[in-house]
Amino acid sequence: MLRLWLLFSQAVTICVAALFVISTFRPEWLPQRAAAPSNAPPVTVLQQVAAQPQPAAGTRPDSYYDAVKRAAPSVVSVFTAKEVRQPPFNDPLFRRFFGTERATGLGSGVIVSASGYILTNNHVVEAADEIEVALTDGSRLLAQVVGADPETDLAVLRVKADKLPAISFGASETLRVGDIVLAIGNPLGVGQTVTAGIVSAVDRSGLGINVFENFIQTDAAINQGNSGGALIDVRGNLVGINTAIVSQSGGSIGIGFAIPASTTKVVLEQIVRTGTVARGWIGVEMQDVTAATAASFKLTGASGALISGVLRNGPADKAGVKPGDLLVSVEGKPVNQAQGVLNVVSGLSPGSNAKLALKRQGQDLELTVTVGKRPKPQVRAE
Repeated sequence: MLRLWLLFSQAVTICVAALFVISTFRPEWLPQRAAAPSNAPPVTVLQQVAAQPQPAAGTRPDSYYDAVKRAAPSVVSVFTAKEVRQPPFNDPLFRRFFGTERATGLGSGVIVSASGYILTNNHVVEAADEIEVALTDGSRLLAQVVGADPETDLAVLRVKADKLPAISFGASETLRVGDIVLAIGNPLGVGQTVTAGIVSAVDRSGLGINVFENFIQTDAAINQGNSGGALIDVRGNLVGINTAIVSQSGGSIGIGFAIPASTTKVVLEQIVRTGTVARGWIGVEMQDVTAATAASFKLTGASGALISGVLRNGPADKAGVKPGDLLVSVEGKPVNQAQGVLNVVSGLSPGSNAKLALKRQGQDLELTVTVGKRPKPQVRAE
């Protein structure tokens, strides 16, 4: 018996040694994880809004089980890793002499196409060297960034898989204050979690979170790790991508913000088609009309946004727009504040013509501007 045990121990030792040698010098002989896809052709990524289901016999009116069951498989956990240098002093001379550390991150994402496209927040995957997503069935897949839009804090990932459970898009523009919504994500890494609340406000802007802001505000609990996850309606349709909270402690206090599904659709379609997002631009600086600015520019009884600056030789300058003009509407869409102008103009196609309704020295004026392409945001040097 002792001899058999010695033979077994020697055999195990030899196998472990052989595995170590192969993994060190010939790792390609071992099974590999699925590699991240590259140069994938564009595909149809958007799901049609599903018909509203009729209450089934036995459905409980006090439960959102059916909505969660429908949407939850489309929400994934996003794990990131990147190398960072940690010198004792913030001096370039010291950086080369010290090693790097592996920093990890956690977020959530939403499957928007059965062919492997996933929406998440840009800040979740920004500068990551490796991205891995975990599906609700327990499988893990490597992902690559198809494109990102820092100005809305959105990014599109793709994994090498098909027949994935894609979510259905809802009509976020019809949301009302008081409507019930559910947030799904992986807060603090505890696993997929569902929280419920109401729409506290719509079209929130001026928060300084993103360049383009028209947030859905909700009191559904959103915590670290929920970023990039789904905000759904009571039928299980996607109405927003959870992105930020206001908190002094770092935990949820009932003030969370989601990017509307209508905005994510536009960004998603452009990134999948071209890898980037092109927005309209007319080359003006705007500011809200206050009592002080109204008195300074002699504005009486008028609503709109004040044009405080015009870029020389920019689209607005060429069209005849002048500082001090009051912009009332763009392509017939009324504007009442500077953020509203930014959102409307950015939605115009570069190269198209747009009509601006203005007031100048109390007189109504209409000008046509040829919309330019919004310059890319400047990247801050490290």
